[in-house]
Amino acid sequence: MHHTDSNRWRTIDIVVASVIAVAFGVIFWAWGLVWSATEGAFAFFPPAQTLLYGVWLMPAVLGGLVIRKPGAALYCETVAAVLSALLGSQWAGTVIPQGMIQGLGAELAFAAFRYRSFRLPTALLAGALTGVGAALFDFLVWNAEYDLTGYRLPYALLTVVSATIIAGAGAWALLRALLTTGALDRFPAARARTPI
Repeated sequence: MHHTDSNRWRTIDIVVASVIAVAFGVIFWAWGLVWSATEGAFAFFPPAQTLLYGVWLMPAVLGGLVIRKPGAALYCETVAAVLSALLGSQWAGTVIPQGMIQGLGAELAFAAFRYRSFRLPTALLAGALTGVGAALFDFLVWNAEYDLTGYRLPYALLTVVSATIIAGAGAWALLRALLTTGALDRFPAARARTPI
């Protein structure tokens, strides 16, 4: 009985997941401006711009690490995507299904460990799988017209690399930082202050 209960969302879970999602929705919107502004900088090898991509995938991993319940990764990433669309993302509504697919990627990683492992390797896997979701979506939706070997494949690979490092390791580091503030004291993450 206890285990099913632990998977049920509490009000505070919904509140904190929403705060994470809203914060990242605003960051997403701002990051879209950074993305557009840096396009010229990556003209020498456009796929290299995807090294910035991981920022868009962080809430999926962070949400999963903090809330530790089924649906958290998907919820945080999707709500952040919806908000960035409402704020006026230059990619409009397309970011919503994209966010869902990205969130699903991270969700699969946490599910693979039955929502019981939240160590760095799990975070890295969640980041990588979120990146795979993003890469697949972009491969089929945004980059369908581009050259396969010169653009689409390096873009997909670099997306996964960026996701693993920024979303995976980055969200995990952000979690450590948040734990020291005491903001997460009412979450399992705080009780499981296991050594790295």
